[in-house]
Parts: sequence; C-alpha cells; structure tokens
Amino acid sequence: MEFIQRRAFERVPVNIRARFYSYNTDFSGTITNLSENGMFISMKKMMFPLDSKIEIIIPHEKKLLKVPVRVIRMTKSGNVFNGLGVELLVIHREYLEFINSLKCEANVSC
Repeated sequence: MEFIQRRAFERVPVNIRARFYSYNTDFSGTITNLSENGMFISMKKMMFPLDSKIEIIIPHEKKLLKVPVRVIRMTKSGNVFNGLGVELLVIHREYLEFINSLKCEANVSC
C-alpha cells in the first residue's frame, strides 16, 4: 500500500520574481508556488547548504515584502542546482494577506 503525504497547506501556483542576498551574493529567482508556510523558488543556478537561513524579498503593492525562510530542499537538473524549497521562519500578517489575495485571484479556497 502506497502512502501519499499531503501538505498541511495548499500550494498556490504563481509566477513572481523575487530576490535575496546570501553568502555575499545577490540572487534572483521566480517563485513558482507558495503557501502559508513555504514556497518553491526556481533559479538558473545556485548552491546553498541545507538549513541556510535567508530573507526572500517579494515586490508587492508598491512595497517590498520581506520573508525570512530556511532552505529545506534543493532541486537539481543535470549537474546544476536550479530550485529551492523553503519554509517560513516567521509568518507575518502581511504575508498571510498576500497569500489570501493570490488564492482569491487563482480561485483557490478564497
């Protein structure tokens, strides 16, 4: 019997440019899905130790939403790491409002 693990929070598919700074380097990527407690960021090329703590910067309504996260997984295509799965360290009200507005736009449990 196969066990399928369900996520605690439903992921919302998005296409949002984001930036972050880590190890003296400025990175950018595209958030491809997110939820109340995490997100996946697609990137061209990167490498971070697992459990790295970074702050994702998301442009939202004429301001920058700063989201502290921890890297919990990386994806790889060939020999290149090209994506980050991150978990939020602190969940702010502004972030939850941002998620809810995206859910409404995508017609996902608004």
